[in-house]
Amino acid sequence: MSKNRTFSSEISQRYALALYELSKEGNATEEFMSNMITFMKIFNSNQNLKNFVKNPTYSVENQKIVFEKILTLMNFNKIVKNFFSILIIKKRIFFLDTIVEEFLKLISLKRGEISGSLISSKKIDEKTISDIEREISENIKRPIKLKSKIDESLIGGIIIQIGSLMIDTSIKNKLQKYRKLMIEA
Repeated sequence: MSKNRTFSSEISQRYALALYELSKEGNATEEFMSNMITFMKIFNSNQNLKNFVKNPTYSVENQKIVFEKILTLMNFNKIVKNFFSILIIKKRIFFLDTIVEEFLKLISLKRGEISGSLISSKKIDEKTISDIEREISENIKRPIKLKSKIDESLIGGIIIQIGSLMIDTSIKNKLQKYRKLMIEA
């Protein structure tokens, strides 16, 4: 761990570890992970929910009511609902996205998964990403989880980065290579 940890990263790691321990106790790690992934998809796609979570002016009671309704509609595990409630009461709910990110990283780490990034010029569907992960996993003999990002400047193709290994099949990279060859010639 870095000595330059911020207050928010320390809090996020502490709460993520607590959630992970709760998931292990209840033998419900997969369910907790599924709940958190589902919630984050909604959170990241809904600006009103993001503003609600990040705005400290809402009362604890108001936040509890809203989250109770959302999590009940989503049929979340009772312990996960209680976890959200604790975040609200302790005024840590605005760290929610980093807590969930740390929680998912912790699960990946415990599974021995390697994480990497897949950068493309346009959105790639989940099945294609899953196929790429499976193919790489078979080659390196370890599970891998790719985080998808979009960079429109690539024009086409993809870049996969796993640790210090980078596979760049982007058109932008190919054009840069041709440009360099033309300058050298």
